Amino acid sequence: MKATIVKVGNSRGIRIPKPVFEQCGFDHEVEMHIHENTLIISSPHQTRQGWDEAFQSMAKSGDDKMPEELEEISSTWDDMEWEWK
Repeated sequence: MKATIVKVGNSRGIRIPKPVFEQCGFDHEVEMHIHENTLIISSPHQTRQGWDEAFQSMAKSGDDKMPEELEEISSTWDDMEWEWK
C-alpha cells in the first residue's frame, strides 16, 4: 500500500486509512521507531498490561501467599533501625 506524504505545518504526515488504523489497534498515541532507514509505527506498549488479571488469578488459586518456609527467614537487616541522611 502506498500513502502520500502531506505537509502539516513545518512537519510531514501520512493519512492512515481507517481499516488499517483499526486493525493495528491504534487509539490516540502510537510509538515510532526507526530501524535501518525504515519507519516502524506500532501501538504503544502498555507497561504491566495484564497484570491485574494475573494477580486476580493468583489470588483465586492461592499462589499469592508467601511460602511458609520463607516467612520464618529473617536477618539482622530486617531488625536494624534505618536512619536517612
